[in-house]
Amino acid sequence: MVTIKDIAKRINVSPSTVSRVLNHDETLSASPETKQKIFDTAKELNYRTVKSRRLQSQPKKQEILKHETVNIGMVLLQTKEEEASDPYWLSIREGIEKECAVRGISSLKLIRLQQMVKAREELAELDGLLVVGRIDYLILQTIREYNRNIVLINQDTYEDQYDSIIFDYEKAASQAMDHLAAQGYERIGYIGGTERISVEQEQSLKKIYTPDARKTIYESKMKERGLYDPSLLFVKEYSIQSGYDLMKEAIEQGNVPDAFFIASDSMAIGAMRALHEAGVQVPDDVAIVSFNDIEMAQFTSPPLTTVKIPTEEMGRLGVRIMLDRLDGRDMPIKIMVPTGLVVRESCGALRQQERQ
Repeated sequence: MVTIKDIAKRINVSPSTVSRVLNHDETLSASPETKQKIFDTAKELNYRTVKSRRLQSQPKKQEILKHETVNIGMVLLQTKEEEASDPYWLSIREGIEKECAVRGISSLKLIRLQQMVKAREELAELDGLLVVGRIDYLILQTIREYNRNIVLINQDTYEDQYDSIIFDYEKAASQAMDHLAAQGYERIGYIGGTERISVEQEQSLKKIYTPDARKTIYESKMKERGLYDPSLLFVKEYSIQSGYDLMKEAIEQGNVPDAFFIASDSMAIGAMRALHEAGVQVPDDVAIVSFNDIEMAQFTSPPLTTVKIPTEEMGRLGVRIMLDRLDGRDMPIKIMVPTGLVVRESCGALRQQERQ
């Protein structure tokens, strides 16, 4: 039986690339020549989709699913633009794709938010759904009517009905704020984005704003120290551009804080660009601690001190516990992944250590 790995090996590309091309993933940046080569090779090797193989073999419902025949849906609650502007979500997706390739899962269906409303019946044809992002409880209940095998990634469970993979947002944000406080910074600013959750309104899916734990922790920590100043708080959408715009706003406002907690590495990269243009040195003039630890964080100038969220591993774990559920587990489980502060140069701590 020909698998996606066979096609990938034949034309020297990754199995995840083959899977995304065969599933007509529009966000993949592969060239038209590469995509055509994948389709031609699949035809040449007589590759059959999971669905066609099932129709041929007609397995009994009682049989345990083999990984090669598992058909998983990856429900992404972010738009293409949101995913492209925030590597956090892309890293979770890549973790899912990599684990599927390792496990020999050749069918991974990409489902965007609005597609879920238009074709909910198609959800019943899938063995399970990996939901990436935050979604309203009522929508989850509706989805569950079509498919009961659901793993939530980056969202806590409701009434213990669903498997979930999460991290402690409050603990992670506290790690950032406590580190800045330990370095002696008092005037600490905040740059962050708006957290949104997907809800159903008027027979369509929309996103509404919801409290962001990072901003909440920032406010509570500063109030505890008697240092809270609302004029040092800057919020817009989560993107590199927003980080740049908000830092420019802080600079133009005057009296720039001694340090910033920035709620994502992407925003921090944009903010550091604005500081560089204004001749403000990091960390000599302004210290920065951010959030996520995307790959680019270690290559910025200076490298970012940031709270590491194991996003790729969250995606991989999602696939693993889905397979465990499909293999017969009924009891819902919750996995809390660890977070940790990665100290680099942007916070100034390393220079303080050198001076001691």
